[in-house]
Amino acid sequence: MFILRTSPASPFGRKVIMVAAVVGLANDIIIEHADPMDPNDSLHQQNVLGKIPTLVLPGGQCLYDSRVIAEYLDDLAGGGNVIPAGEARWEVLRQQAVADGLMDAALLIAYEGRFRTKEQVSEKWVSHQQGKIRRALEFMATHYCIPVRESTAHLGEIAMAAALGYLDLRFNGDWRADFPGLVGWLDKYRQTVPSYDETAMKG
Repeated sequence: MFILRTSPASPFGRKVIMVAAVVGLANDIIIEHADPMDPNDSLHQQNVLGKIPTLVLPGGQCLYDSRVIAEYLDDLAGGGNVIPAGEARWEVLRQQAVADGLMDAALLIAYEGRFRTKEQVSEKWVSHQQGKIRRALEFMATHYCIPVRESTAHLGEIAMAAALGYLDLRFNGDWRADFPGLVGWLDKYRQTVPSYDETAMKG
C-alpha cells in the first residue's frame, strides 16, 4: 500500500487523490493527515521540504510534489491515462502549470491572512497574487472550457478542477460571477468525474 501525506484543505493533495481515482489506484492508497507546521510531524523526515502532498511508497521511498506524484501514478497504471503521449502531452502539462500557479497564488493569499496580523498584511503582495489568479482564470476561460471526455479526465483538467474548488473553499466562489463558462465547465466535470465530490475539501 501507498501512503499519501496530505490535509483535507490541500488543493494539491486533492489533485493527487483525483488522479489516483481516475487511473484506478484509489484503493491502493491510504490517506494520512500531515501538518506541515508541526516540526514533530514525520512529514519532515519523509519530505525534506516538509510540504504536502508527499507519497510514501511501499519500500519507504517518498515522492513529491503533486506533479511528480501524478506522473508516477499515471505510469504505475500503465501510462497514458491522464497524461497523453506526443504533442498533446505538452498542452496538458501547460494546463496543469496554469492551474498549479493559480493554487500557489491562492494559498499565498490564505497564508498572508492566517499567519500575519491585520497590520502586517501586505496589500501590495495580496494584490499581486490576485492578479495571477485573475489572469489564470481568464486564460482558462479562453482556452480550456472544453467539455471533459466521458471516458476520463486528463491531468490538466484534474488540476483545473482542484484549483477552482480551492477558490470556492477559501474565497466563497467569488470568481463565479465573472466566469460563467468555467462554472459550466466545472459542473460538467463534477458529473463526469465522481471523485471531485468524493474529495471535497474541508478546513
